[in-house]
Amino acid sequence: MSLERSDVERIAHLARLEVAEKDISEYARNLSNIFGLVAQLEAVDTDGVKPMAHPFDAVQRLRADEVTESNQRDHFQQIAPKVADGLYLVPKVLD
Repeated sequence: MSLERSDVERIAHLARLEVAEKDISEYARNLSNIFGLVAQLEAVDTDGVKPMAHPFDAVQRLRADEVTESNQRDHFQQIAPKVADGLYLVPKVLD
């Protein structure tokens, strides 16, 4: 897929990025190369390939699921500006 100048300008506008006029052709070439790589990846036949969580079949070492900290909610709520019924009260942001 080859991108045109107008495509790069539209992408930059949608992403709210400022791209210098002199750089647009380079961006178009680089983005086209990326889209070409994606097209190559999509063309690969992956039927029968088992999904892997890790390329080396590594095993994740897990720690025991144990409580390591005490409940300090009451302490933290004492220094909070506003609380009610165990909840933090915050100012309304949206109408």
